[in-house]
Amino acid sequence: MNACTLSHVRVVEFGVLGSVAAWDETGEPIALKGPRHRAVLARLLIARRGVVPVPRLVEDLWEGDPPADAVGTVRTFVAGLRRALEPERPRRTPSRLLVTEGPGYALRAEPAHVDARRFELAVAAAADLSPAQAVPRLTEALELWRGPAYADFAGERWARAERSRLAELRLTAVERRAEGRLALGAAADAAADLDAHVAEHPWREDAWQLLALALYRCGRQADALSVLRRARQLLREHLGVEPGPRLSRTEQDILRHADHLDPGPSDPAAQVWAQASASYASMVPQRARTRLESTAGLMRDLAVTGGGGLEAARRHRAAAVAAAEQLGDPELTARVIGVYDVPAVWTRSDDSAQADRLVGAAERTLLHLPRGAPEAARARLLATVAVESRGTLPEGTRALQAAHQAVESARRLEDANLLVFALNGLFMQTFERAGLAARRDRIGAEITEVAARHGLFTYEVLGRLIRLQAHCATADFMAADRHAAAADALAERHELPLVAVFTTWYRALRTATAEPPQLGESAYRAAARSLEGAGMPGLEQGLLPLALLCLRLHHGLPVTADPHTDWGPYEPWVRPLLLLAEGRDQDAAGLLASATSPPGDLLHEALWSLLARAAIQVEDRPLMRRAQRALEPARGELAGAASGLLTAGPVADHLDALAAALAPHDS
Repeated sequence: MNACTLSHVRVVEFGVLGSVAAWDETGEPIALKGPRHRAVLARLLIARRGVVPVPRLVEDLWEGDPPADAVGTVRTFVAGLRRALEPERPRRTPSRLLVTEGPGYALRAEPAHVDARRFELAVAAAADLSPAQAVPRLTEALELWRGPAYADFAGERWARAERSRLAELRLTAVERRAEGRLALGAAADAAADLDAHVAEHPWREDAWQLLALALYRCGRQADALSVLRRARQLLREHLGVEPGPRLSRTEQDILRHADHLDPGPSDPAAQVWAQASASYASMVPQRARTRLESTAGLMRDLAVTGGGGLEAARRHRAAAVAAAEQLGDPELTARVIGVYDVPAVWTRSDDSAQADRLVGAAERTLLHLPRGAPEAARARLLATVAVESRGTLPEGTRALQAAHQAVESARRLEDANLLVFALNGLFMQTFERAGLAARRDRIGAEITEVAARHGLFTYEVLGRLIRLQAHCATADFMAADRHAAAADALAERHELPLVAVFTTWYRALRTATAEPPQLGESAYRAAARSLEGAGMPGLEQGLLPLALLCLRLHHGLPVTADPHTDWGPYEPWVRPLLLLAEGRDQDAAGLLASATSPPGDLLHEALWSLLARAAIQVEDRPLMRRAQRALEPARGELAGAASGLLTAGPVADHLDALAAALAPHDS
């Protein structure tokens, strides 16, 4: 395409924060014709640049009662939208904006050209800014709203989840802006915003607490207490619940004029405070031990916030452990290592080098602990060894032994917090062979029960996710659905954003097993977007292409892949199939001749299935027999579904194919 043609490419801005609309680069509205045209546009915008298959568009537009010519009608709507959005596009040239791809259509609008995406990005960016920077950023973002999101389609099933998500994000932005204004000393402005906010959304406990704090800082103690009483009454009458502990604490703090309720320092004062704190820290080195323990505890809380919080927690945790070892106090080091009992459900480390260093530090600390050190400290170090040694084949290894020792200590001490942490380590070491979903389900059930009984909500989520995975492995999707719903409910109640990554992928797996492959592919691509910025490279790297490859195997489709695909850690077990698809049988056979067993993790059976299929094609009988022995214990499971994320189909199908290929030689 030459420069002259490129100069006429039209920039289109899309708006969904209100009625669905579009504007050209001059700000002039673009006529979008009738409601069905707008519905198609809205549905494509919700897909966020992803492909929406034509059958899904038909189903969504007519909700199960389409006319006979529905597909042709959808194509007519798309053609009309293309003319409206790109009126200068020459005839018979492909659209650059509303494109045809595979089984459907995608709207390739840049995030900066969709008001909802600009809003989301601004809110996310504000989280890392100072109050002085965040408040104007959030104000600008909130001004993008012209009304309820996708206002034209309030009653449509397909818009419901996205409307709810954006509405929730808007409410959060209002509250975060109020927090920023309080930090800047603008309590009156915060109170004015929050008063209207709680009137419209009386179930928002955080908003009530912020309003009470704003009124108190305005010198209106009586009004602040009245607000808290009104919140309690509304929550009881309309939701049938008692106020949470944060509201109750705020009321008590206001009654006793707690010091921490006073306005915080302005931004320059905060800098002075930070400098003074740094000077104090350098002058009082004997407090380093306390600071290290406090840092490790903070990192545990930071890790469950997801995204940058998880990455920062890993980084600062490693630094705290290294610093503790340098002080030469093994009991302190044990506490710094052991306090980071963050639940872990994925069996591949996000940073294997750091994990190795942590295991080494834990083992050294165990050797140097004095004889009289608390048993719980030893058990936490053992649990750390088990959790951080994930993704290895544990039969007879130190990690499995450490996991059992930690569990035994926790039971003996009757320590619920220690027990769920130790059971997490045991879960990570239940991959010495295929087919152990039932064992992991029992571990998940115990974690869930202990955590629920003792209010350990992050571990209750872990237990639910482990059980979800186990039930996926045995294709018991009704049970898996229940655990996914329970995990989502806990995540919403306790603000645990990373949980949605796993439940979103699980629902993509459900689609992939029950729907046509094109719908499964769309579901996986949508799920992959949930990993963006989640801070979990050990989960993200190579997962989407592996899921799509397994989907094709599951449905008996030929193996295809972009040659530039990044397969991440799965490359060694994927590459032979890719070479065979290219007709490079000899190269594939060479790789298979030296193939290593897949690691002991949640994708153990899936990767063995890939090796089995490749071995059959090149008639590598020794590898076929290895695959047969490895997969036989999982005959009743779905290959890879133990991950709760993807599947290459029933293990029995792969075993039958191996048996058929080996039969002539065995006879």
